[in-house]
Amino acid sequence: MAVLAAGALMLTAGCSSQEGAESTAGQGARSPSGSPRTTGPAGSPSAPASRPAADLPPAKGTVKVVSTLTEGLNSPWGLAELPDGDLLVGSRDKGTITRIDAKSGKKTLLGTVPGVAPAGEGGLLGIAVSPTFGTDHLVYAYFTTASDNRIARMLYDEDGTTPGQLLGAPDTILRGIPKGSIHNGGRIAFGPDHMLYAGTGETGDDGLAQDKKSLAGKILRMTPDGEPLHGNPQADSVVYSYGHRNVQGLTWDGHKQLWAAEFGQDTWDELNRIVPGGNYGWPEAEGKAGEAGFRDPVAQWKTSEASPSGIAFVKGSIWMAGLRGERLWRIPLSGTEDKEPLAAPQSFLEGKYGRLRTVLAAGGNRLWLVTNETDGRGSPKPGDDRILVAEVS
Repeated sequence: MAVLAAGALMLTAGCSSQEGAESTAGQGARSPSGSPRTTGPAGSPSAPASRPAADLPPAKGTVKVVSTLTEGLNSPWGLAELPDGDLLVGSRDKGTITRIDAKSGKKTLLGTVPGVAPAGEGGLLGIAVSPTFGTDHLVYAYFTTASDNRIARMLYDEDGTTPGQLLGAPDTILRGIPKGSIHNGGRIAFGPDHMLYAGTGETGDDGLAQDKKSLAGKILRMTPDGEPLHGNPQADSVVYSYGHRNVQGLTWDGHKQLWAAEFGQDTWDELNRIVPGGNYGWPEAEGKAGEAGFRDPVAQWKTSEASPSGIAFVKGSIWMAGLRGERLWRIPLSGTEDKEPLAAPQSFLEGKYGRLRTVLAAGGNRLWLVTNETDGRGSPKPGDDRILVAEVS
């Protein structure tokens, strides 16, 4: 059954951190969502408090863009990997999902997601591939409609022969996520527990982030059918953590620990280590406030240097795409109890490819990077937007 959630106020209050003017998943064997392909109990698993020195990443890293997989994409946002290594990319403004051949870069249009109503920062946002795609052939999407944000799944007919008509009708599993012209969140990913996680925004209505009855300004955790499950702070709710402003990055490290990137307002963007029931402070706290009852970020950035969207974990570090910052950040981790990075975050590719929307682990020491110059806030050049292949350490 689809989970129904009450709608919330749709406010469009502006702020200096609107996305793009704004301030604003896993290494090794991977599931189709990019998170580590591991199994474990529901909830956040326990793990050693520290990592052997031999397993720690170096303090300084490197990035080299080695190729362009494909180009000519329109407002790309969501990115997911199929079991055979090919990619699915969604267009925020067109509402379409396209398959990208991972070797040749050839594009095949799967179809348009019905009901998508692009406006402002809304539209077709995150996409994810079912962890059991080999048997169920399901693709999940987070998107904005005329009334709300919602998550639906669609059957992908891989044997179909008519491009543009390869997606079945959406089956909505969660509706009623508040929408706005700004701060719609939108990232979805399957975790190591094979449950579906979603990052949402507070739509510009700050109070919704602290309201546990609202789905806005939260990280959500649900079954593939959209139901709450054991290990959530409240057994009858999909809310996993709260006090978020606008979550657009989700990934898991090698110890199955969940991490999230979040847009700040005028001062600090954040990388947060997520725990069940954690309150991340918005709107009472932005960045490292040190206030009782709120969890401080592990790392923070000036909004002009980041405006983070997608994140991935590769080679012991979190890699974070920056929109306004137009760069890729590396944050080396010291273990599962990280309260500070192993070393200072390091930036790469500043200004070279423009706005970076999404980053996804590509196996080994490689990343896929999605540029985002065609969303109305960039300065597109011939060939934009692109999926780049980068080697990192």
